[in-house]
Amino acid sequence: MSTVMAGGRLDRSLVESVVRDIVRQRLGLPAGRAGLGKPKLVVNISARHMHVTQKTLETLFGPGAQLTVMRPLYQDGYFASEQTVTIIGPRHRTITNLRILGPVRPEDQIELAFTDGIAMGLDLPVRMSGDIKGTPGCIVLGPKGHIELREGVIRAQRHAHMHPTDAEYYGVKSGDFMRLRVHGSCPTTFEGIICRVSKDVKLEVHLDTDEGNASDLANAARVELEKM
Repeated sequence: MSTVMAGGRLDRSLVESVVRDIVRQRLGLPAGRAGLGKPKLVVNISARHMHVTQKTLETLFGPGAQLTVMRPLYQDGYFASEQTVTIIGPRHRTITNLRILGPVRPEDQIELAFTDGIAMGLDLPVRMSGDIKGTPGCIVLGPKGHIELREGVIRAQRHAHMHPTDAEYYGVKSGDFMRLRVHGSCPTTFEGIICRVSKDVKLEVHLDTDEGNASDLANAARVELEKM
């Protein structure tokens, strides 16, 4: 039987899960996550990167170019590719070896950390992936060509990818906000973790490089995710 105490305190998420299961049982509904236990929480740093369309990929790397896998990412079907580019911002400030993530997408997008934006001379808005209207652009150089990206450079909103069963456990839905507590040498609490629920993903929180370094995430003793 699961305990609802953690360190002498009530585990709020588990209490909510138990209550939901009791209500389901009394209403004769399916038990949801009953018996599955607490979801495995993974928190990863999403380093600066670029997403490209097939058209942009061929402009930068030549006709017929395809992304090649360097290493798989945590989410199934996604990967860091072998391909990298150089980006040029205002006053010719540059970032080299910016990695492209695959697979290709319907829109070009570059995700940088706050300090990257300062170095590039770009005022980066915090946006969810895909929300690029009115954002700054830059020049992107590849080995076979270049593009002038009119918009699409953002600082990604911290977020949590969730399967529907994970969302049910935490009592949240897409668009809800959560709180992430990082325990360790630099205890840090991150507010405003936005939920992105999909049946095709595993539970994973994404922070950017600045956030991960500030909390010493690599050496964290434990992490906790809770509904705000």
